Amino acid sequence: MKRLFPARATFVGSFVDQVPFSGLPDVVFAGRSNVGKSSAINVIVGQAIARTSSTPGRTQAVNVFDLEGRIRLVDLPGYGYAKVSKSMRDDWRKLIGGYLSERPQIKLVVALIDARHPAQELDATLLRQLGELDLPVLGLATKVDDIPRPKRAGVVAALAAAHGLPADAVIPFSSTEKIGLDEAREAIAWSVSG
Repeated sequence: MKRLFPARATFVGSFVDQVPFSGLPDVVFAGRSNVGKSSAINVIVGQAIARTSSTPGRTQAVNVFDLEGRIRLVDLPGYGYAKVSKSMRDDWRKLIGGYLSERPQIKLVVALIDARHPAQELDATLLRQLGELDLPVLGLATKVDDIPRPKRAGVVAALAAAHGLPADAVIPFSSTEKIGLDEAREAIAWSVSG
């Protein structure tokens, strides 16, 4: 397969009802509000395509990006804290649940987990649902630059164990310091190469 990253990405659209089908493989980014999904997408692609914000709940639709007609990156709204109405959160849940359960072209779900906190029930719920749907998962333990270097491996291993993931399925990651960038790119490229 031709090298995938960095890649020129184009914005396909923001969807609140139904995400249109395409013939391309999808790589989905999912995680709690403010965990760093948009920042991770930007650094992985090597281009500022996803809007970032320090305000939780900024992504309020399913945002889709095309990478040179080879794959689509899908940025899901964050779950958990968000200053939106309960009805909007329910709408997100239906949209995301329907999208994840009805897309055979999903090749990988990149589940972002904040490494600064112990395992959270919201993350566990997402990972259980992905397991029930038999979707392949790559965990990114984000914001590891805020953890002292000697403790990082232990923190990441503890998160993997708490969520029942193999140790090699969770990558320590930092968008600001580009920790784990090569590993994340390689895992994504490998997931869509078959």
